Amino acid sequence: MKKVAETYAIINIADLSNIDFSQVGETNENTIRKSVDESQFVIKYNSVPSFITDGTITPIETLSHSAALTLMSTEAWSEPIEIE
Repeated sequence: MKKVAETYAIINIADLSNIDFSQVGETNENTIRKSVDESQFVIKYNSVPSFITDGTITPIETLSHSAALTLMSTEAWSEPIEIE
């Protein structure tokens, strides 16, 4: 695996079964962050996982930490909090 700064990858949910969780910061499919509509999820890594380098999975987008935080705060990734 190629070493890089911490990177976040947005991936289609259909590719979830192709994730080797030993190569990413999440431990299993129960610990990933999914979009509100559950069509996408995010993983983070410091070394590019082999399932990306070998073309098994092509991320929709790769982001820096700050860009990932910005994306996670959008309506597509965060449910609005209702105040009663």
